[in-house]
Amino acid sequence: MAYVNPNYATKKQFIEAVRAGVGHRTYNPSGMFQTTQWGSDSVEGPHYPKPHKWYAAVKVENGIVVSAR
Repeated sequence: MAYVNPNYATKKQFIEAVRAGVGHRTYNPSGMFQTTQWGSDSVEGPHYPKPHKWYAAVKVENGIVVSAR
């Protein structure tokens, strides 16, 4: 699973930001694995150490999240 910055507390906040045109790059917090640059991916939040409460399916183009559901 990937994360995005900023660290959204809810999925609703994240989706609203994506729809508003805020560009998000996905990243893997461990840095061991590359995230998807083109295609589908999944993101989660909020970030560790808080428990993950939401997950979203995203479409990524050139490393930027362009849609989320």
